[in-house]
Amino acid sequence: MGFRGGLRPPVTRLCFVLLCLCASCLCSLSDAKRTPRPTPTTKKPPPASSQQSPAAAAASYPALPVRAVCLGGWLVTEGWILPSLFDGIPNKDLLDGTQVQFKSTLRKTYLTADQGGGGAVVANRTQASDWETFKLWRTNDTTFNFRTAGNQFVGIGASDGIIVATATTPTLQETFQIVRCPFDKNRVRIKAANGYFVQAVATGEVIADYGEPTRWSDFDASVFLMTKVGEQLQGEYQLCNGYGTDKATPLLRDHWSTYIVEDDFKFFASSGLTAVRIPVGWWIASDPNPPAPYVGGSLQALDNAFKWAEKYKLGVIIDLHAAPGSQNPWEHSSSRDGTQEWGTTDANIAQTVQVIDFLASRYATSPSLFAVELMNEPLAPRATLGSLTKYYRDGYDAVRKHSSTAYVVMSNRLSSGNSTELLQFAGGFQGAVIDVHYYTVFNGMFNNFTVQQNIDFIRTNFSGELTSVTTQNGPLTFVGEWVAEWKVPNATKEEYQKYAAAQMNVYGQATFGWSYWTAKNANNHWDLEWMIKNGYISLKG
Repeated sequence: MGFRGGLRPPVTRLCFVLLCLCASCLCSLSDAKRTPRPTPTTKKPPPASSQQSPAAAAASYPALPVRAVCLGGWLVTEGWILPSLFDGIPNKDLLDGTQVQFKSTLRKTYLTADQGGGGAVVANRTQASDWETFKLWRTNDTTFNFRTAGNQFVGIGASDGIIVATATTPTLQETFQIVRCPFDKNRVRIKAANGYFVQAVATGEVIADYGEPTRWSDFDASVFLMTKVGEQLQGEYQLCNGYGTDKATPLLRDHWSTYIVEDDFKFFASSGLTAVRIPVGWWIASDPNPPAPYVGGSLQALDNAFKWAEKYKLGVIIDLHAAPGSQNPWEHSSSRDGTQEWGTTDANIAQTVQVIDFLASRYATSPSLFAVELMNEPLAPRATLGSLTKYYRDGYDAVRKHSSTAYVVMSNRLSSGNSTELLQFAGGFQGAVIDVHYYTVFNGMFNNFTVQQNIDFIRTNFSGELTSVTTQNGPLTFVGEWVAEWKVPNATKEEYQKYAAAQMNVYGQATFGWSYWTAKNANNHWDLEWMIKNGYISLKG
């Protein structure tokens, strides 16, 4: 999940919106067949597993449809959910993926990766666009690699210090120190690996050959005005790499042990929830020694969650929220710089399947293992339907190798334009579930909607789309994320209550159920515990 809340979003999020509905889409969901829990006899017989135990095939809870809550911001970091996690990072405005532009104070022109990269870096443009925008890769508090729009890295290309953007992998030659002015942090000098500062010369060339000290004057050719553009990523990668392993490890372990605790599971169960959806990152399969910059310890927290779920008779939906290579460009996929690389190679898909195999194997004996969600929110078109269905097929088999009863959740692609594209495919697998997410807060069309217009949209458009993916004899349907937040200014408590009730009424007709985003949040309406305790949402009666 990306940004949730009434503050500025660090990423633009998409929701499925169906503006034109055929009459058949508006029929009731109540006639849809509720697919039974998977049985050991499947359409694709699972291979035998020595790790299978009777407990894995005998879970007695929860009943369908589930009412769940997402434990977002716990085992996969999203900065907007708990901003204080990032407070101690030096230069925290220059995290991995931050997009910057540099304008020469003397020449009044921007550093430019000509053609978006692959050649020289020049300083001959007075307006900034993609070629003048660089993504930061952080190596420590003050040194960085600069990645161009074409994904090359800026570096020293010759002995005379000429700056180019040709490297596909950063080395020492592509590493620069950003020296910030003591009285204006956006006035900077850029020190190259040869020990000299970068300057823009009159011919438009950019050269690292300036050795003199500076008074930070506009007439100093080595002084640049740095502008940050776009939205900053604040995910797991940014947090771990921003602090460094030594500082990130105790901070995250404290967060994992205090943010979600046993009393929260007790509260979930007593409030009428029947399941929890727990986002995890791919690096959890390498715990306790995940690859840099990630830190170990989240697996113990997940183990604890299963113990608590068993105690309070809650089902657990393990949700692979961050896949290797990142399945979308947002912070919740733990993208380093907004680049989406998941599914581009068979090796990447195989690595993701191994993560699912690890999780299914580890928790197959728990009666609380209710479902495994193979991936959260893959984004089209970069995540192709072909790569996704290949992965879903292999991921399904990995779950079935260890559990004959766990449901297998397959998330729709965001921005595909076709909410039913997985229907035929998923229908071939016993116990398959299609996950759809419905929000109004990430789409500009809702900016001026009234209270009633928002509610009507839920009851017609979202209801209609849910109907279109909820078919007899097809896969189960799951509204895996929704929230009682909107763009209505100064809404009253009663209006929030009506909005939440309308959504629960519609999404409650999904044959697998729904899950609220999130359990806890710095923004109250995104915090289900706060919403229940303050009477905005009631799950009883």
